[in-house]
Amino acid sequence: MNKQVIDTASAPRAGKAAHGAARPLAWLGIALWLAGLLLPVALSPAWVTIGGVFAIYAIVALSQDIVLGRAGIYDMGHAVYFGIGAYITSILSLSFGWPVLWTIPVGVVAAALLGAILSAPIVKLRGDYLLVVTIGFNAIFVLAMKNDIFGLTGGPDGLFGVAGPTVLGHDLGSQSDLFYLNWVALAFVLWLMRNLNRSALGRTFRYIKYDELAATTLGVNSRRYKVAVFALAAAVAGLAGSLFAMQLSAVSPGSFSFADSVTLFAIVLVGGQASVPGVLLGTALMFVVPQVFSDLAQYRYFVFGIAMIVIMVLRPQGIWPARKGG
Repeated sequence: MNKQVIDTASAPRAGKAAHGAARPLAWLGIALWLAGLLLPVALSPAWVTIGGVFAIYAIVALSQDIVLGRAGIYDMGHAVYFGIGAYITSILSLSFGWPVLWTIPVGVVAAALLGAILSAPIVKLRGDYLLVVTIGFNAIFVLAMKNDIFGLTGGPDGLFGVAGPTVLGHDLGSQSDLFYLNWVALAFVLWLMRNLNRSALGRTFRYIKYDELAATTLGVNSRRYKVAVFALAAAVAGLAGSLFAMQLSAVSPGSFSFADSVTLFAIVLVGGQASVPGVLLGTALMFVVPQVFSDLAQYRYFVFGIAMIVIMVLRPQGIWPARKGG
């Protein structure tokens, strides 16, 4: 009875009107994605690479939004799951000779399991306490990769020589091929986010975010759902990590540091929590705009920090906030 109340309570607010209002935005997203598929034809090889990397970071930023934007959980160690996917793909392909495409589901599952295992004992923590613990997870992960405690991670230098995927004997290792692979993966994640937002699971995440006490009173097991949030977000980040290893042909601990977790956290805040367009815009501002001003790329963190302060003061809901009602 209580569960039915939770699943249907938001129906009046997220019904046909909201569905109709979402259609123009959905068609705009489809048009932009299709336009993106034409970029390798129109752009230089350098920009094709940038476009492929953008898709990867958009995926991992959207995974951060699942935790922060959808459930309101402060996770400042999200780069861990990104790194797990990348290292799983690199280790299985280089040390065990697996076809690289076969490593992707393993990386996704491994990241999801790690997300569930790490989150289970800490989801009862609140605010800055949870923040500190997730920072600790990130530090432990980076140290473990640097110290190569399992003899598989390559230490501080990381792993090199990850091959591109092969499908039916055709090598997909070119930057154009990887661009298309990454954008197809991004389309899948966008579809996942759309369906999550409309699902009973997504509505329950929002109940926990805005009033956990009320949700618990109505029969929601908030601890179980928070673990599910971490597992789902980690799985998506693991997918991005596997693509990252193929895109760069290498992984190292420095790519998944605390600074990277902070960047992902900031992208969601600046772009707009629970807003897919906002997260995509935040990703573009962080990873694409600096390429336009490449001579000033070394100052991107400084500029992004200043922009974040200004936006949080003048527009705390983000540049492109989520629509009301979901």
